[in-house]
Amino acid sequence: MFAYIIKYISTICLTLALNQISSAANASDTIRLTLQEAIIRAHQNSPTAQSARHQFLAAYWNYRYFKANYLPSVRMTTSPVLNRQINSITQGDGTSLFVKQNQLTTDVSLSVSQNISLTGGTIFLETSLARMDELEQKRKSYRAQPLQIGFQQNLFGYNSLKWDKKIEPLQFQQAKKSYAEALELVAAQTCNVFFSWITAKSNLEMAHVNYASADTLYRMALGRYEIGSINESDMLQLDINRLNEETQCMDAEVSLQECSQSLYYLLGIPEDANIILIMPEEIPSFEVPLDKALVLAMENSPEPDMYTLNMIQSESNLAYAKANAGLRADLYAQFGLSQTGNHLKESYKNLSQQEYVSLSVTIPLLDWGRGRGAVRVARSRRDNVETEAKRGIQVFRQNVQKLVMQYNMQSHKVDVASRTMSQANQRYNVAKHLYILGRNTILDLNSATTEKDSARRNYIYSLQTYWSLYYTLRSMTGYDFWLNMPLSELLPIE
Repeated sequence: MFAYIIKYISTICLTLALNQISSAANASDTIRLTLQEAIIRAHQNSPTAQSARHQFLAAYWNYRYFKANYLPSVRMTTSPVLNRQINSITQGDGTSLFVKQNQLTTDVSLSVSQNISLTGGTIFLETSLARMDELEQKRKSYRAQPLQIGFQQNLFGYNSLKWDKKIEPLQFQQAKKSYAEALELVAAQTCNVFFSWITAKSNLEMAHVNYASADTLYRMALGRYEIGSINESDMLQLDINRLNEETQCMDAEVSLQECSQSLYYLLGIPEDANIILIMPEEIPSFEVPLDKALVLAMENSPEPDMYTLNMIQSESNLAYAKANAGLRADLYAQFGLSQTGNHLKESYKNLSQQEYVSLSVTIPLLDWGRGRGAVRVARSRRDNVETEAKRGIQVFRQNVQKLVMQYNMQSHKVDVASRTMSQANQRYNVAKHLYILGRNTILDLNSATTEKDSARRNYIYSLQTYWSLYYTLRSMTGYDFWLNMPLSELLPIE
């Protein structure tokens, strides 16, 4: 699974580079995008998606680092020393003499160590060889330690290896879920920007149509005004309508430019490109079962993992405070074979056994209650974290219930908004025709125009809300209820 995710990320990065090259070469071409195509571009190019990608990669390599702590490590060490100076050397009778030394010491050691998560200790195996050359006397000697085995253990201390085994896998699991959630939230953000652009484009088109209609009605009314078939008040109202629609055209142009800049930034499109967005007129028709959504949200959302992780970390902090407040002891033991000689072969003959064992004990006699206070603080923080976790889970479940309810209702709202828009368009056409025939007032025409434009905006907004809720629901549950499969199965694999 990890390899698939890394391959997926690499594919996205490569596609991003190719898209940038292609966009630079064809900046003047028209780009036609559906909502799904815009979401794919946003996953590749948006700063939020790229940041989430880097955060996931950091979590992945941190997890790899954690797993390496439980594998054997092999190390080779060498530290040659050249000593040419006069030193104070203690003699056999206890006196000291200044002696000129001219020595070259070389050594090499190879060690294998293994951490033990059960106890928090370390066991190691080592072999080493050292050579000392007396340069002035032209003498040399060797010290060989063919085999050494050792063990280092904190007897009553904090076992970080044990706690890391509980914390790090959960952190990586949360990172994977957070990455999937971030991509779905980027999709929801793309829906909002996508439909905001469509709304701005629609407002501009409606403003041009309304201006053309208002200008036509104004010019037609001039002839009727001259023969006295309409009064001056209606004539002035038509002129005001024409001027207002002209202002609406200018405002809509500015709004479209602002929405275009946001869209270009999110999708990584050159600003001089010409884009056409294709609004999805149809939506999938299905309802989300609340019980299933709650179960999936608890399994796939990173938020429950976050609360679980906080509780485990608070337990870890409490264990650390307890370990530092009481008796502390460190055990170090080393056993092996060694020998010295003037020749290399001699240093490996008649090996002598050597042992080294040390036990360091620290007993707190008087610390003025600092250790006990640290334990109480850690315990209080743990209890507070547990309380917040319970409350957070409850709020999270309530948010899922609210989201499911809103989503299940939104498809009906889209249908109502579509029918309302159709009726409003029909009413506007009737009101315009009746006004031209002189059987309707200018107020009725203005009201029909306003209702027509408002119904069109409400329809686009209802679509925007639907798709935003759809991808937000996917982000919380990690599941596509339309395709009826978990999002993890939508990742490209070999």
